[in-house]
Amino acid sequence: MTTTLLATLLVGAAATACTNGDPLDDKQRGNMPPRADSTGDTSAPASPAPRAASPLAVKIDNVPGARPQTGLDAADVVYAEQVEGGLSRLMAVFATRLPDAVGPVRSARESDLELLRQFHEPTLAFSGAQKKLLPLIDEAPLRTALPEERANAYYRGTDKPQPHNLYVRPNRLLASAPGADALTTGFRYGTAPAGGTAESTRTVRFPEARFTFDWSGDRQRWLVSMDGTPTVTTGGKRVAASTVVVQYVNIRTSRYHDYLGNYTPYTETVGSGTAKVLRDGKAFDATWKRPLAKGGTEFTAADGTPMNFAEGQVWVVFAKA
Repeated sequence: MTTTLLATLLVGAAATACTNGDPLDDKQRGNMPPRADSTGDTSAPASPAPRAASPLAVKIDNVPGARPQTGLDAADVVYAEQVEGGLSRLMAVFATRLPDAVGPVRSARESDLELLRQFHEPTLAFSGAQKKLLPLIDEAPLRTALPEERANAYYRGTDKPQPHNLYVRPNRLLASAPGADALTTGFRYGTAPAGGTAESTRTVRFPEARFTFDWSGDRQRWLVSMDGTPTVTTGGKRVAASTVVVQYVNIRTSRYHDYLGNYTPYTETVGSGTAKVLRDGKAFDATWKRPLAKGGTEFTAADGTPMNFAEGQVWVVFAKA
C-alpha cells in the first residue's frame, strides 16, 4: 500500500463514521477511483492477478438490515465471528465456485489476518478497516481488494440503504475459480466416524446474535437461521450446510476499537480446544489443533481418528470457550 493511499484512507477514516463502528464504510467508498501504480497509470490493477491456488475471501455484513445476503450459498466455507457490541460478521471463502455477486461487503477485523494465514495469498474483499489496523493488513500475506483499488469490481445496490448495499463481483477479482486445492484449511472429507449423538437442531449464541442449524433429512443438510430468521439469499434460496463446526476458542479484547470506543473482540484461531461437529443429523465431540498460523486446523474425533466432514458447504462458528 503506497504512502499516498494510506494517507488518503486515514483522512477518510477521520472524516467518516457509521453506526456500527466501520469508519471506512461511507457513501463515497464504492465510487473512489482505482489506485495508481508507480507509473501513475490509474487503470492498472492494484496488484498482480492471484495465483491459481489463491481463494477469494469476502467479509459480509450480517446485521438484520444487511439481509438477505447475496452469493452466500456458493461459498465453500463460511466463518461466523463476533464483532463489536456482541454482533456477528461473516467471512465467506470461495474456491470451487464464483457467484455473480457477493455481499453486502463490510470491513475487516484484526483476527481475520490470523485466520487467513492458512491460505496461500488469498484475495480479501472488504470495505475498509479501523485506521490503525490498515498497516497490519498491508503487511499481511494476502492481496487486498478494496473498492478504491478495484473499483470496477464493486457496485452499490438499490435494495438496501448504505452502508448495507456494497457488493463485489468475484469474477472481476479472480480470472476463474481456483478449485478445491486452494482450500488449505486442514479439513478432511469422507465417511463419518463411529458414534455421535442424534441431533435435530443446535443454536450457538453470541451476546447479541445467534445462529441456529436445523437438520433436514430431505435435503441432507443443516438449514441455517440467524437471529431466529431462516437464512435465504436475495434469490430466495435457503442457505444450508453439509457440515457445521462449533469451534470453541479464546475470544479476547483486541488492540483496536471503533469511533464509539467499543473494542473489537479478537478470535484466536491458533491453538487448540474442543469442538462440536454436526453432520448427517448427528453431533460429534471433537478436538481441534492449529499449532501455526500458516497451517490449517486439524479436527480429531473422540476415538482419536481424524474427524471427517461431509462433502459440501462448511460453516464454522467461533464460540467462546
